[in-house]
Amino acid sequence: MGTPLIRQPGVAIRRVHALVNPASGGVGPGAAEALCAVLAEFGLDARVSELEPRAAKTQMRAILDAGPDLIVVMGGDGTAGLVAGMCGPAGPLVAPLSGGTMNKLGRALYGPQPWPEALAGALKRGAARWMPGGEVDGHPFYCSAVLGPVARLARAREAVRAHDLGRAWRLALSVSRNVLPNRLFYEFDGRTGHGLAVGLICPTVSRALDEDEGALEAVAVRLHHARAGVRLAFSNLIGDWRDNPNVTVRPCVRGRVWARRPLPAMLDGEFMRLGRQVEIRFRPRAFRALAPSADD
Repeated sequence: MGTPLIRQPGVAIRRVHALVNPASGGVGPGAAEALCAVLAEFGLDARVSELEPRAAKTQMRAILDAGPDLIVVMGGDGTAGLVAGMCGPAGPLVAPLSGGTMNKLGRALYGPQPWPEALAGALKRGAARWMPGGEVDGHPFYCSAVLGPVARLARAREAVRAHDLGRAWRLALSVSRNVLPNRLFYEFDGRTGHGLAVGLICPTVSRALDEDEGALEAVAVRLHHARAGVRLAFSNLIGDWRDNPNVTVRPCVRGRVWARRPLPAMLDGEFMRLGRQVEIRFRPRAFRALAPSADD
C-alpha cells in the first residue's frame, strides 16, 4: 500500500517533505524528530531534511523535482520566504511553521499556538489558501521589506545572535552615521516623495490593510535624524509609526525607489544589496499555503 492520502477542500496530500533550518532562533534540538512524529500520527511517511545554507537553492530544486504535495518548513521568515519563492503559484503547498525569531508569516497563518498544534490543525482542517506577496527588483518577500541604509541593521541583528555584541554595536553606529546623507526617492502608484527609509508590508501581516486589500502597505520615513529609521528597521515596520506626521503610509500596487548609491535592502529579514533604482510590485497570488481559511 502507498502512503495514505489526506484530502482537504481542494487539497490532496500524499507526498510530504519537511525542511528544517537548525540555525533559526526557535528551532531547538530534536525538532526534526518531533516533526516526523507529528506527521506519522497522520499516517504520513514524510521525508525530512535540514537546510544547507550554502546550497539552499540547489537543495530546494531537488526537493521540488521529487514532486511533493506539501512542503512543511520549520524556520524563520527568511527560510519560509526561500521555500515559498521557489514553489511559487504553480508549486506545492507550503506550511511555514514558526521556528525563527519574528515568525510573522507563521503567526499570521496559524496564530500564536506552538508549531505542533499549528501543524496538526492544518492537516486536520486546513485548506489551500492563496498568499499575497511583494517583489523588489524581482526578489520576492512575503512579510516585509526595508530599503535604505537602515537595512544594514540586519547584519547587526545577526551579530547579536552570534553573541558578538561589539560587532553589533559598531554596525549600528555605522548605520546611524550613514542614514542621513543617503536620501531615498520613491514613487508609489504615481505619487512621489523622498525620505530616509522605505518600508513595504504585505497585507497578510499588515495592521493597517485587510488581506483582500490588493496592495502592499508602503511606508516612507522622512525625519531629520536617524533614530526613527533605526527603530523602524528593528521593529520590522510594525509599530506606532503610522501616527507620526513625518511618516507617509499608503497602499501601493506598483512603484519604484531610487537613490544616488546602490540600495541596501532587507527582505523578510535577509540582507541584500541592489542597484540604484528598484521596481516594486504587489503579487496577489504568490504561493499557496496549507492553513485555515481567512474566515476561520
